[in-house]
Amino acid sequence: MVDTVTDEITEITNSDQIHEHGACNPVAGLGGHQVDAIVVGGIGGGALHKLNRAGMRAFQAQGGTVAENIALFKAEALPEYLPGHTCGGHGHSDGCAH
Repeated sequence: MVDTVTDEITEITNSDQIHEHGACNPVAGLGGHQVDAIVVGGIGGGALHKLNRAGMRAFQAQGGTVAENIALFKAEALPEYLPGHTCGGHGHSDGCAH
């Protein structure tokens, strides 16, 4: 987790790593930490809906490193995931990487 104002980095453990497809709870995975936005390689519609409902926005990672994606996020250069533009499910070949 990165505070983009102070550049402070905090490591958290994803407490929602093991779940059935479609039963992801990304808000619970954040362990109660206050988050405004996340940057991910891919995300399903259900997870996006849960994040949006909790007041969080999701953005698609572009760079190869966390530092590159933080720089892109700060420059407002990452595309935002919107409903209808998410991963269609596991077993697909579109490379969403979620």
